[in-house]
Amino acid sequence: MSAPAPGAGAGDEEVPRSAWPEDTRPTAGRTPLLSRSAHDRAHRARALPDPTGGRSVRVLTVDERRTVPVHEGGSGPRLVWDEQPELPLGAVYLGEADGVPYAAIRGERSLTVNGRAVDTWTGLREVGADLDDLDAGLLAEAVGILEWHERNRFSPLSGAATTIERAGWVQRDPETGAELFPRTDPAVIMLVHDGGDRCVLGRQPVWPPGRFSILAGFVEPGESAEGAVVREVAEEVGLRVADIRYVASQPWPFPQSLMLGFTARVEGDPTLRIDDDEIEEARWFTRDQLRSGDGPRALPPTVSIARNIIDRWVDGDLR
Repeated sequence: MSAPAPGAGAGDEEVPRSAWPEDTRPTAGRTPLLSRSAHDRAHRARALPDPTGGRSVRVLTVDERRTVPVHEGGSGPRLVWDEQPELPLGAVYLGEADGVPYAAIRGERSLTVNGRAVDTWTGLREVGADLDDLDAGLLAEAVGILEWHERNRFSPLSGAATTIERAGWVQRDPETGAELFPRTDPAVIMLVHDGGDRCVLGRQPVWPPGRFSILAGFVEPGESAEGAVVREVAEEVGLRVADIRYVASQPWPFPQSLMLGFTARVEGDPTLRIDDDEIEEARWFTRDQLRSGDGPRALPPTVSIARNIIDRWVDGDLR
């Protein structure tokens, strides 16, 4: 059961071509870029009648395409926040940083936000890698929680329209009284290597020509993350793997995944036997090919955990 490779753009919605950059810079450091955060989610405040404590709040508008207002400054892009005297009706409380509350709300595009010019409306895939830690963490949270609201307007227990509580973090079934909480779907993403200088990269048919990434798939009910790694690799490329090592995780709110990154070493026959229903093509690539640019035409963009794992393996940080 394949999952979209993070950053590659595949998913359950149409992805704009701007999310498929071929020329992207390498990542740096051990933390995937969308795992960065500099704010306190302040989860206890969600139960208060006013989680902002009477303070003004900065509100981010997310439109139906999951794009947000951005200002292009000299030091890089920054989100354009709307300063509001109180938490607006329908907004979801995100937490706070440096004593300032933050929230997100669905809305329409505009040329200005509270008198501030908007240079562009763009999405997490396109701008996430270039934002600072505060904006990146808040944007990932905002997109994820609003997607949950969009997809869960009715109770799975009774079919009744839910009511929103706890500053947007609980939906209640009005007929049964049950509380419904945001959900996250775990998925594994793994760099499969031969214990030396080769790794397996594959591609899905919906990707632009020449783009390759590491393998990925959803964790099934009753299955461990490590078990999912073994199963998915066998299903997609017919390899048996061992020495499975956890690397890092990254939220991927398209719509509600948490990517769990691993490396895995091939045991036995390294011949690739591709499942055409899962992926279109898979090949072995060497570190030198990936380092020199003689490998795939395009790797996953910088914003993805896939690129972080590939870059760390090429640099010898992962074994």
